[in-house]
Amino acid sequence: MLRFAPWKVAVILGICALGFLLTLPNLFTRDQLDRLPEWLPHNQIALGLDLQGGSHLLLEIDLKAILDERLNSLLDEVRGMLRPARIGYRGLAVRGQGVTMVLTDPAQTEQAVGLLKGLNPNPLSREVEVVPGDGGRIDVRLTDSTVRNLQDSAIRQSLEIVRRRIDEVGTREPTIQRQGEDRILVQVPGEKNPESIKHLLGQTAKLTFHLVDMDTPLQQALAGNVPPGSEVLPSAERGGGGQMVVRKRVEVSGESLVDAQPTYQQNQPVVSFRFDSAGARKFGAVTREHVGELLAIVLDGKVISAPRIREPILGGSGVISGSFTTQSANELAVLLRAGALPAPLQVVEERSVGPDLGADSIRAGKLAGVVAFLLVAAFMVIYYSTFGVIADIALVVNLFLLFGVLSALQATLTLPGIAGVVLTIGMGVDTNVLIYERIREESRHGKSVISAIETGFREALRTIIDAHVTTLIAAVLLYAFGSGPVRGFAVTLGVGIIANLFTAVTFTRLVVATWLWRTRPAVLPV
Repeated sequence: MLRFAPWKVAVILGICALGFLLTLPNLFTRDQLDRLPEWLPHNQIALGLDLQGGSHLLLEIDLKAILDERLNSLLDEVRGMLRPARIGYRGLAVRGQGVTMVLTDPAQTEQAVGLLKGLNPNPLSREVEVVPGDGGRIDVRLTDSTVRNLQDSAIRQSLEIVRRRIDEVGTREPTIQRQGEDRILVQVPGEKNPESIKHLLGQTAKLTFHLVDMDTPLQQALAGNVPPGSEVLPSAERGGGGQMVVRKRVEVSGESLVDAQPTYQQNQPVVSFRFDSAGARKFGAVTREHVGELLAIVLDGKVISAPRIREPILGGSGVISGSFTTQSANELAVLLRAGALPAPLQVVEERSVGPDLGADSIRAGKLAGVVAFLLVAAFMVIYYSTFGVIADIALVVNLFLLFGVLSALQATLTLPGIAGVVLTIGMGVDTNVLIYERIREESRHGKSVISAIETGFREALRTIIDAHVTTLIAAVLLYAFGSGPVRGFAVTLGVGIIANLFTAVTFTRLVVATWLWRTRPAVLPV
């Protein structure tokens, strides 16, 4: 066990050098790092919310808006099924968890029920219940399971879109997770302006394209005389009086967008967009059939632009112009790329963690780490002499490997993570103590120096692997079932254990073997 082939020595020293190289970027500021050569690693360990400060937001999803939208859609579907079949009705309205109506001819109840059962996608599904009543009354209700699935889907979709929006602005290592039935926790380390995050997440970003109703004067619409297929929306267009009459029908939905980028047109900030193949076909057909008309671009119920269609746009791309600044154009592009939220989000809790708390935590963590290292290093030298110095060298290598791997993974270091580093220092020493005490025991039994060292490493190896594997299992379980800071502690502990195992089994043994063959001691220094 004390003889190493040259290639093994090269691999061990190469891994140690790589750990040092990966740790190196953490010794520089970001500006200094940008000036370093390209071939050097540039990844640094990200600091968590508790260390560098940031924003903590608790968002609540408006699930009622989701249900209302689905019920309004159901009402349109019911109307669209009954009218072609010439089935008369009155009092069609949303009530409770469904839609109700009264047929003008109760004799058509059976026919109407048969048609409305077609609202279910397939005969085996029960998304919608059709319940006939007395006097031609029919209730079309969403089932409880449909409502639950609708809400769960909205929360999952909101989580993903919030994550995409945060990632789009380049935020490092945010924490985004579901909390309770209808809330999302967002923690953004290092964010100096929480208002920008609130603004980014507070918009639904539902983009739709509508034709402007050019036949209905605005004054007539404001007087209450709005045609059934039109509606009045607030408008950012100049000269529109702050409002505009548009068709309710959605010609093209923003769901078909595949890209949106801020750019400039005639020295003015605009947002260019591009549709997928299906959206491009729809957009091309609309612009071809309505040349000369105005196409309203509606974002979250407000007309942000209404350009005139001068010619068919068949390439599937276009430009949104308006009173944009460079920042607002960039924000809109981010929102469109990330997708629309299924429902509005309300900020129900907001906390800002100041940098002073982070600085105190870092200072305390550094102090704990340095004191722990110095005390342990001094104890090892006093108690184990030369072998204690070797153990301290192995401990330094262990820390370089730990921070190197964390840097390569761009892991987030939190205050519990610092506790994991301090724990790793203790475990690294424990490993060397196991080896040295076993060597001392073998020496007491009368074995030679070489035999005692070789037997000590071999016999202690089983105990070391057993201890490290069991702790590693605990770290894996903490990561699997934990969240936030618990996961940070688990990552630091897990990487530290693996680094510990490497230094104990290979590096320490290599250094001891090198010392042994060079000095040929007659007596063990332990």
